[in-house]
Amino acid sequence: MTKLRVPFGPTYEEMLHPETIEAGVLEQARQARVRDELDPINLFNITWKDENLKVRKVVLPKALTGVDANIVVMIGAEFPSGSHKVGPAYATLIEGCVEGEIIPGEHTILGPSTGNFGIGVAYICRLMGYRAVIIMPDNMSKERYERIKGYGGELDLTPGTESDVILTLKRTHELKKDPKNMPLAQFELMPNYRFHRYVTGGSAVEAVRGIGNGRIACFTSAPGSAGTIAAGDHIKHCFPEAKIVALEPYECSTLATGGRGQHRIEGIGDKMCTLIHNVLATDFVALIRDEDAVRALKLVRDGTELLVSRGVDRELAHSLQNLFGVSGMCNILGAIKMAKYLRLGPDDNVVTIATDGFDRYHSVLEDLERRSLEVTDYVLGRWHSDIFLNAADDQVFDFRHPQAKERLFQQKEKDWLPFGYSKEYLDSMRQWAFWEQEFAKVADYDQKIRALRGQ
Repeated sequence: MTKLRVPFGPTYEEMLHPETIEAGVLEQARQARVRDELDPINLFNITWKDENLKVRKVVLPKALTGVDANIVVMIGAEFPSGSHKVGPAYATLIEGCVEGEIIPGEHTILGPSTGNFGIGVAYICRLMGYRAVIIMPDNMSKERYERIKGYGGELDLTPGTESDVILTLKRTHELKKDPKNMPLAQFELMPNYRFHRYVTGGSAVEAVRGIGNGRIACFTSAPGSAGTIAAGDHIKHCFPEAKIVALEPYECSTLATGGRGQHRIEGIGDKMCTLIHNVLATDFVALIRDEDAVRALKLVRDGTELLVSRGVDRELAHSLQNLFGVSGMCNILGAIKMAKYLRLGPDDNVVTIATDGFDRYHSVLEDLERRSLEVTDYVLGRWHSDIFLNAADDQVFDFRHPQAKERLFQQKEKDWLPFGYSKEYLDSMRQWAFWEQEFAKVADYDQKIRALRGQ
């Protein structure tokens, strides 16, 4: 490899297998990770792997989850910018770069988001030399806004909360009428799908090696953009018996029932079936109450002694304090629910994702404490029993039948025809061939990235 020339960073293959990166570049990236997060060499730290080239994960104990199945949680907080969403942000920008569609100094990058993707866009644009405008609702956690501004991103706020993300899409489509504005539209552009199917899916398969039977029985992911759940396409390829489960807030059950509403799980439940959601692979939709997800975060954050008293290893309990955000807890609760629903045992593995860590949720727990009369050890113990140990396996909707999937296809038409997508294009998504063709482009883009990097 020649000397790194921004804006060209890793290939998809290098993000999945960082051991294939030239040793000198990999070492520089590792040093920059702790020395200077704004060094462009950090692009080569976009991976699920740690310094030992192992997938960052934690296997939750039965004393916490109450189920025999192994709940394997992949950890996104150690990605550059603190969330795995930096991966699809980079993938979308680099594909535009190698195609010659996005040019430094000429284009402003738009990042529609409710938080983590916007943070990732601001971060990647800082490293790659672009101006970034992040379009997001005006009622998200303050930590998200601060992180975006800290990376030099500009905010363009639309009214509402997580459930009003449709307004960010409308604003993005309005702004992209100016040819100098290039949207990294996570809800509709396929690099998001490609990153997660290839990199997250491949990493998930590696994550269960040596655990239980070494296979994945179930993968749970709460769709925001529905990028992460694309990992399920690769998981199904490797383990055809695996069940792929989309999680939604009980308060905003758009996929499950067509319901709409406000909720507190930032990053998911956006009142739509996103364009890049491959509903052919979705087996179930399960609902999680937003307050349960927030209370679960409070428990793992401040209930260390309570968990230790109930049999959780002390070192593990301490390590959990900073690993999760609200959507991560939603994913974990969904994994527990599905382990019960599918009657999984000690040899079975349920894989899920912690998108980010606690660093952007201090204000969320402060709000919980304002809303709660008191949060004592007794209350935390009750929450542990009610939310984890005695979790119900209800509110699970079976989408394995064609008539059930048809409702999701119709929801997608309702959501995306108004944005100019043709019915013919949407109908093409009803065939696996469409998704295979999109996935096959990974190899083409890897070749183009290498060529423009000087290899």
